[in-house]
Amino acid sequence: MPERHHRVGIVPRLSHQAALDAARDLCRWLTARGREVYLEATLEGDWPGTKLPPEKLRETIDFLVVLGGDGTLIHAASVLAGRPVPIFGVNMGSLGFMTEIPVAEMYPTLEDALEGRYSVSERMKLEAALHRGDGPPLVRQQVLNDVVISKGALARIADLEVTIDGRLVSLYKADGIIVATPTGSTAYSLSADGPILHPALEAVVISPICPHTLTQRPIVMPPDKAIQVTLISDNGEVYLTLDGQSGLRLERGDRVEVVRSEDRVLLVHNPRLDYFSILRAKLRWGER
Repeated sequence: MPERHHRVGIVPRLSHQAALDAARDLCRWLTARGREVYLEATLEGDWPGTKLPPEKLRETIDFLVVLGGDGTLIHAASVLAGRPVPIFGVNMGSLGFMTEIPVAEMYPTLEDALEGRYSVSERMKLEAALHRGDGPPLVRQQVLNDVVISKGALARIADLEVTIDGRLVSLYKADGIIVATPTGSTAYSLSADGPILHPALEAVVISPICPHTLTQRPIVMPPDKAIQVTLISDNGEVYLTLDGQSGLRLERGDRVEVVRSEDRVLLVHNPRLDYFSILRAKLRWGER
């Protein structure tokens, strides 16, 4: 049974006024129950809690409430930077794949969770490193959803070489490549005809985006393989995007290496939902 939690962080969606209002109410609710409340230093205005920069926030809290959608939760996971802090995801719109708790159920579900009455879904992460030449990586970052190499709107089709553990898989002529976790299999990878993987699996999906050769299909790999994507062509704008949060323009010869991270993201599970009910609601399975 998980322990009781006293130092609670709150990350609301900054562009959503309802999320900000709910976060203020939650701060007061937690304080009235003797919890310490911590927020990101980027929040504007006065708040009934202590604001901290990301590195101090993740060191201080033992529980994290996210108010927003899946994008806000991905940001919150990056703030934690691998610390095994349970994330309580409250969805401020329609049901999310990761933010499972509706606003109407937030307080009773949170009350149980803070007393240790909850279960978590452990989600694997990937670590991506961008190499240019023989120097150290230009970027090294963990992702919860996906690593995407894709061309800009006006660029020609890209030539991308994919190897696994140093062995050639294929040379892809495509709009790009997506390397996704099981959690990310229902994000961009799904729109590229990738399979849906149960989030409890340990696996990696490689999905080409609009490949020139239609027989090049998404493939599922064991998680302990080192995947490398090399930009072969020099045809304009090609970008590396990590979890949809940050991007960098690539040059010919750049290599993106993707491996499994040792860290996990711990998502507090909504006891009134199961994974397939989320799929039915989000993907409208069974409807005409």
